[in-house]
Amino acid sequence: MESFPFRPRDIHDELKKTVVGQDDAIRELSVAVVKHLVGHSAGNILMIGNSGSGKTTLMRSLEGFLSSRYDTTAYANVIRINANVLAEERQGYGKAVLGRLFANAKQILGASASAEQLIHSVEHGIVFIDEVDKIRAHVSGEPNVRGIVAQEALLTLMENENVEFDVDGRNHAINSSHVLFVAGGAFEELYDSVLRRATIGQDVAPMRPIVVVSSSGEVREELPFHLRDYLRYEDLFKYGMTPQFVSRFESIVVLNDLGEGELARIFVEPEKSIFRASREYFQRFGIDLQITRGALVAIAWDAARQKRLGARALRDTYRRVIRNLEFDPAEGQTVVTVDEEMVKRAISGREQGTAGKR
Repeated sequence: MESFPFRPRDIHDELKKTVVGQDDAIRELSVAVVKHLVGHSAGNILMIGNSGSGKTTLMRSLEGFLSSRYDTTAYANVIRINANVLAEERQGYGKAVLGRLFANAKQILGASASAEQLIHSVEHGIVFIDEVDKIRAHVSGEPNVRGIVAQEALLTLMENENVEFDVDGRNHAINSSHVLFVAGGAFEELYDSVLRRATIGQDVAPMRPIVVVSSSGEVREELPFHLRDYLRYEDLFKYGMTPQFVSRFESIVVLNDLGEGELARIFVEPEKSIFRASREYFQRFGIDLQITRGALVAIAWDAARQKRLGARALRDTYRRVIRNLEFDPAEGQTVVTVDEEMVKRAISGREQGTAGKR
């Protein structure tokens, strides 16, 4: 048997360079992907996580890992698709999903690839479905036709049946049993409903607030709520995901809420982090942009207060701090430092409704 060129640990270590604070999700995805690529059974994965927790970044990083290695060309057929597209696609789910996998296979394998090679690539593709929470079967107790259509379309694709689709007027048939589906969504109302149950103590002891102290000594109260500790299948059914649809996912992975430490790392560490991109901008004007530890802690602390935004909250906080400097970089200065006082002033301005009124 031919040896496979990498192991789950290799994927895990690579994805951790860009995805911070989601080690469990990375491990689950890494094992599933390697099983899938070597031909072993790998169940589909449903990822649930707040906006900005890293779901899309995770799949983009995986796609980049597979496409960057010379020894994984045959395994790099990864596409990302928004779940709403399936409800709107006039030419059917086959065209929306399998047609994209086929087009991707042609791009990866080149014009000389045979039809058999292209079909094999499609049958062993990886499909990431974003915003799967938007295709609910019902909303506010009323049937949601678009959501029902999209769930049924995906269900057909994931039920290991032979599926036909056409590309450029030619009909193709594949067995979808080897396609790996990874679906992700924020499920915001699901989060709210489970939180209510945990807060009022239905079936569990009600939660009590805890006091959280930041690295800079600021204090706030938080509820120690983590969705994974309370989530049940019934919660997903009530939300509007049908039992048949949910049953097609072998693993349900709830991503971590990002804390102050993870947000600080996300802000500065990844290759395309917010602060690295900002430094590159200022370098074009001959300015070395620096940030103090106090400022970094203050930005992360403010973002951590906005639980439902995850890493996206970093961008909002930092934009309020840096936008005036970006508009008019200080001429003649070679170093500009973002300090804690600048961050606190920006946060205070936002809370008083005066930020940006200049």
